[in-house]
Amino acid sequence: MTLRVEKIDAPCGARVSGIDLRGDLAPDLVDELRAHWLTHKVLVFPDQALSNQDLERFTLCFGHFGEDPFFGHIPGHEHIAAIQRNADEQTGIFAEFFHSDWSFLAVPPAGTCLFGITIPPHGGNTLFANQVAAYERLPSTLRDKADDLVAIHSAELGYAPDGGYGEQDAEQGRSMDILFSEKAREKFEHPFVRTHHETGQKALYSSPAYIQGFVGLEQTESHALLKEYYAYQTAEAVTYSHPWSKNMLVMWDNRSLLHAATGGYEGYDRLLHRTTIADTQF
Repeated sequence: MTLRVEKIDAPCGARVSGIDLRGDLAPDLVDELRAHWLTHKVLVFPDQALSNQDLERFTLCFGHFGEDPFFGHIPGHEHIAAIQRNADEQTGIFAEFFHSDWSFLAVPPAGTCLFGITIPPHGGNTLFANQVAAYERLPSTLRDKADDLVAIHSAELGYAPDGGYGEQDAEQGRSMDILFSEKAREKFEHPFVRTHHETGQKALYSSPAYIQGFVGLEQTESHALLKEYYAYQTAEAVTYSHPWSKNMLVMWDNRSLLHAATGGYEGYDRLLHRTTIADTQF
């Protein structure tokens, strides 16, 4: 088999074929895949009938397992989380807001791997927004301002007991195993413009899903700025809508992208397995 990487006609993403991920990958092949991942930011591997062990082994090719502070995990695999929704579920779609995974950690994960197991016949696309492109498209005044901003990140709005995925959400019968906690109220500061330590590219980092404000600014000014930047961060010109199929593996770079879930598959079960790839530094 010969590795083939085809750029998707979108602001980010490439499809990878000619490779079987069910076995060990040679170090030079891993290096090649990493280079493509850093370039395209999203890699799509269709038609990969992976076991849980295969998914874990693939993840570890690119770094240690990352922390998943508010997810439970599937039995026997402490680093795999089930991203699921039952056909009759009435809760809101999980993770509909653009975000970078776990940006509220001191060292957030470098990447995320998501593997499609039960895929509805329609709907459920994942949106990816290229934040390098978003940064480059900013007017110079907004770009200069962004360079000086430090954002206050927190999981509070989502994972505190009174958050969107807290006690009330659990009572409504969400099928995902979400571990809400008072720990979600912790805060951590990161530059709003992140320089990727592997590529050197600058990108806008995270969104109102996890940013509560900017250091030194009043809340009103912070929220107005977040809204203004968010329009650029999620513009159609920087966004790719990714359709899923069974046995598809997708990996993405959290340092240069935002992503969001979508619905449109009411009445169907949906199940994907997820791992995170730890980073070595911010």
